[in-house]
Amino acid sequence: MIFHPEILSIEDKPMKPFINPGEIRDLINKTSSSPERVRDVIAKSMDKQRLTMEETAILINAGDPELIAEIKEGARQLKEKVYGQRIVIFAPLYIGNLCTNNCIYCGFKADNLKVKRTTLSTTELEEQVKSLEDVGQKRLILVFGEHPKYNARFIADSTRTVYSIKSGPGEIRRVNINAAPFDIDGFRTIKEANIGTYQIFQETYHEETYRKVHQGGIKADYNWRLTALDRAMEAGIDDVGIGALFGLYDWRFEVLGLVRHTNHFEAVYNVGPHTISFPRIQNASDLHINKSYLVNDEEFTRLVAILRLAVPYTGLILTARESAAVRDEILQFGVSQIDGGTNIEMGSYSKRKAGELQDIDFEQFQINDNRSLDEIMVELINHGYIPSFCTACYRLGRTGEHFMEFSVPGFIKRYCQPNALMTMAEYLEDYAPAETKEKGYRLIREKLDEMAEDKSKVSLIDKLKQIKEGKRDIYL
Repeated sequence: MIFHPEILSIEDKPMKPFINPGEIRDLINKTSSSPERVRDVIAKSMDKQRLTMEETAILINAGDPELIAEIKEGARQLKEKVYGQRIVIFAPLYIGNLCTNNCIYCGFKADNLKVKRTTLSTTELEEQVKSLEDVGQKRLILVFGEHPKYNARFIADSTRTVYSIKSGPGEIRRVNINAAPFDIDGFRTIKEANIGTYQIFQETYHEETYRKVHQGGIKADYNWRLTALDRAMEAGIDDVGIGALFGLYDWRFEVLGLVRHTNHFEAVYNVGPHTISFPRIQNASDLHINKSYLVNDEEFTRLVAILRLAVPYTGLILTARESAAVRDEILQFGVSQIDGGTNIEMGSYSKRKAGELQDIDFEQFQINDNRSLDEIMVELINHGYIPSFCTACYRLGRTGEHFMEFSVPGFIKRYCQPNALMTMAEYLEDYAPAETKEKGYRLIREKLDEMAEDKSKVSLIDKLKQIKEGKRDIYL
């Protein structure tokens, strides 16, 4: 059990609102950030201890370029301590873009008549999944609009269908979900389909702004969304993902909102969120927003580094909303998951090749990294990262509180790097062009040379040999 005395309070109760905007604003306005305080906070985080909201505010308010550089360097080192050099890769797959909400920042909002509304049929879903498997994808996140058609049973059935589809050596081993909030019974129905992480973004933790940007539909209810993942937890889904859409309100407020949400989960359920996402607003069909809160690249890099220091053991997801250049820069400051070969037009994976420009009137928002999966793999390998399709923890029950028991002492690195190397070897054998294969195995040899001469290394070498001989889905 994870116990943080400073976050336990009478305010944290299951399925009850927990955001106090006055508290967050006071932390932003009244917290001082002397060099000594900033360095003390970085040192605490480097000891792999989660930060309090006040400590996070100290980092947020550090304006001196030298201190900002130290924050970024601390985040880089901490990421290596916890996760090593591995970067998990996944792909988003949009199942349906029907929606009853009117979110002013979203291309799929109900009153946008430019969008072609569609829901994948079973046959179309099979085509998309096979296309993803045929390039080497193993992890998907299924994305659904908020609409009565996409009820809990529909989401569960879609998940089961994805798991059932095989193409050659390909298979999807983990299906995460990004969809609407449900009641507890609805979440139980979805859990029965063996989903991975259930992801719901609050979009903005600032309630007044939330009301302004959500102008219709069920999503307009701030508290229903804020407490949604509590209901998922109550239903037994112990891997949940939170996020904020940066650019709707003050980025400093949103960072503290994410930390407060993490505190809430730890106080009530003894485990934090499995992942945090931090997408920035990008161009979208029929976009109409207040641009005064847009986050520039420098601020974006800072907030990612601050989040890594604030929550050492939480996965951080950087999506293809960002350009290749921005992603390559920010990756070093704490990111642990990215999407690759992304297409978000409905039905696009079987019709388009990654790298082609897509039509914004058929997307939820603009994708700015259009590299293929193999181009992403090569870029990661060239920088010494280990691309990972690993799903071992979830299939061995290392999720939720059990995941924290493994990860907090630092044991996850012992599992992550070997498993990442094995899943990369699978990709190299089954899907990689010759040049990628050569670079990939060179990296594997380098990583093996760095390992101590012990039984675990001998075991890993044997498992890599088995993969070359045709065995698949080997993990620790």
